[in-house]
Amino acid sequence: MYAEIIILGILIIFIMAYNGNISTSSFIADNEMYFRKLKEEDWDFYCKAKYGDRVNPNVLFNKRLRNGVIVTGLFLFFFIAKLNYIRVIFAILAGALVFKLDYFNIKKYYKAHLNEIDAMLPHYLKSLEILIQHYTVPVAMGKSMNDAPEIFREGLQQLVNEINAGNDTINPYMDFAKTYPVRDSMRMMRLLYRLSLGRQERKQEQILAFSRSISSLQQKARETKYKNRLEKMEGKTMHMLVSTGVGVMVLLVLAVLQMMNL
Repeated sequence: MYAEIIILGILIIFIMAYNGNISTSSFIADNEMYFRKLKEEDWDFYCKAKYGDRVNPNVLFNKRLRNGVIVTGLFLFFFIAKLNYIRVIFAILAGALVFKLDYFNIKKYYKAHLNEIDAMLPHYLKSLEILIQHYTVPVAMGKSMNDAPEIFREGLQQLVNEINAGNDTINPYMDFAKTYPVRDSMRMMRLLYRLSLGRQERKQEQILAFSRSISSLQQKARETKYKNRLEKMEGKTMHMLVSTGVGVMVLLVLAVLQMMNL
């Protein structure tokens, strides 16, 4: 009888959700202000690193919330006949795990492509160097927008808009670095800010200094990439040697046991 009640309840909830009588999306939208506090600080960055401008991070976050709420509700429904504090906590933990799962997966993607993503910003700034020789920093960034890596375009547009609005402090540059916390982003943005403040008569000298600094960061990124690749190869080699050694030991033990039986 208990199983039939559960099945009937699930069918009723499904039909009401299908007809629009129950909507987890509207529930999340109505309480968005509270749910936003659950969003991780680096969630937007990870989404942009993986999807670029193709996907809205807030939409993906709402889907995570919806999935977590649904899982929690389903567990509570299954436990409704024998509901207690432990089962309530278990249902909440199950929903939280489902909610966090997408975050862990997208963070794993970032770590797997860490060197590739970290190298994008110094590579972009290196290409920006040519435009800066003829234009101011914000104008050069505006002209380079279409050629910039997709992950940075929205942040660069915001940076340019703030500068054009009259904000000549370092804050727009630091906001960009916080939004895109790739390796040495703070340092690169400080270099770009100092270049934007330079006097026209010393511009060529400052561009050369900027170029040397960015080249150094690019070299550092390449060295890290090769180091990680070497460590990965060493790990695979060690794993192969250990596997071979264990296999040889097993064969020797089997051979000795066979000789003893004879």
